[in-house]
Amino acid sequence: MEIKETIQIRDLAIGYSGKNQVKVVASGITATIYSGELTCLLGANGVGKSTLLRTLSSFQPKLGGYIFITGKEIGEFSDKELSHVISVVLTEKPDIRNMTVDELVGLGRSPYTGFWGTLTKEDKEIVNYAIALVGIQSLHDRMIQTLSDGERQKVMIAKALAQETPVIYLDEPTAFLDYPSKVEMMQLLYRLSRETNKTIFLSTHDLELALQIADKLWLMDHEKGVRIGAPEDLSLDGSLSSYFARKGIVFDAEIGLFRVENEFGKKIRVEGDGVRYSMVCKALKRIEIQGNVEVESEDVIQVFPDCFLLRMKNQEKRFDTIADLLAELQ
Repeated sequence: MEIKETIQIRDLAIGYSGKNQVKVVASGITATIYSGELTCLLGANGVGKSTLLRTLSSFQPKLGGYIFITGKEIGEFSDKELSHVISVVLTEKPDIRNMTVDELVGLGRSPYTGFWGTLTKEDKEIVNYAIALVGIQSLHDRMIQTLSDGERQKVMIAKALAQETPVIYLDEPTAFLDYPSKVEMMQLLYRLSRETNKTIFLSTHDLELALQIADKLWLMDHEKGVRIGAPEDLSLDGSLSSYFARKGIVFDAEIGLFRVENEFGKKIRVEGDGVRYSMVCKALKRIEIQGNVEVESEDVIQVFPDCFLLRMKNQEKRFDTIADLLAELQ
């Protein structure tokens, strides 16, 4: 797979032009987006992620700077030419009824089929291939209104693939999904970036998943602007901590993920090992007790394969579950 510079952004300014004033959402954005990579745009609500995505899609004009796609400035494309270069999957659930999966994915061929939208044999092969890429072959004849949110999102991605553009933008593709479906969707997009060598750029609020799956992150903030890099580099240089850390939340650089910061009211020594030991320590944090094998305390919890033994003030109590143990400590 050959990774190429698909999108070059130079000194980009985004925002809105009104009759009497111009509202600048972000400026001075200079970056490159590559093919064969999954790039995730992260930031708080209202920071301008959707504005940036709409500007990169040419849905709204830029205030300044340049956006080059496959070497050509975005303003030099006609609408028809752009439909051969960029496909977009939006956040909103498509309110579509009485249309099959095949028919909806087939709409991705509309830039090539002309006014009547009649699919040739080649168009149908491309539609079938797009459906196979996202793994929804069993849904060919299903009506869109009968699909789950995850299935519907896969159909919209298949439609974008059928459009055969080098660039795919997605706005919050995991917004309406449960957690297992969110993971599956992000893994699918990562795999597609590799198998198709397309440029896949998406906005998301699923920070933890993006940290684990994305090749590149764009961190967007009103005050700090846009910071770009691999998750690991942004972890090492402190960007992730400074962009997202809030009271009660800290970025753990050792594991590369965020965690809840607890204030401890008391301590207890926990003796044991393995998963059961880790789960006890985790549960104790939740009730503001610092507990691990390094704590010096006369109160001790011993973790055994079949029970938890609490020793406090010359008393011993046995518990079968962590919930019962916590109830006693509280």
